[in-house]
Amino acid sequence: MQTSSLPRRAQRLIRRFIAARRGSAAVEFAFVALPFLTLLFAVLELGMVFLVSTTLQNAADAAGRKIRTGELQAASGTAATFKDAICGEMTWLGSDCSGNLLIDVRTFTTFNSVLFEDPVTDGEVDPSKTKFQPGNAEDIVVVRVYYTWTLFTPLLNTGLKTLHGGKRLISTTVTFRNEPWST
Repeated sequence: MQTSSLPRRAQRLIRRFIAARRGSAAVEFAFVALPFLTLLFAVLELGMVFLVSTTLQNAADAAGRKIRTGELQAASGTAATFKDAICGEMTWLGSDCSGNLLIDVRTFTTFNSVLFEDPVTDGEVDPSKTKFQPGNAEDIVVVRVYYTWTLFTPLLNTGLKTLHGGKRLISTTVTFRNEPWST
């Protein structure tokens, strides 16, 4: 007798489960939560990338002004002092700035002769591919600044240069002709 009532009991349980509406919001949220939270974190992280990029651009402009006016050259500035000037403009990043920042300052004779090689080799930033040549009065100078940034959201991986260790390369370039200061 119990074996014949088992299928009926199972059928009643299945019908009750299908007709039940309690907990449907929790089930629907479970389906939507992961994509929603991923999208939310991607938007927040993209905002951080834009913030770092804008801060990097403003810092390169401000520090590049010291080269353009000859202030850095008159003070016998080095790559380290130029890097410190950029990090001084990016104080909200804290002590990570110096370790994650790479600069490349080069002098050219004409704007058409500006050529660079990629500073990334096999997923690693190669400092040997950079130079520090702030130039003299009326020289054309190109300042490239690179900052490594770790992304946590996998959706943003395709938009930036990928490095080993889950890091991405954010870069900016400032090009100008040095002012005709007196030497």
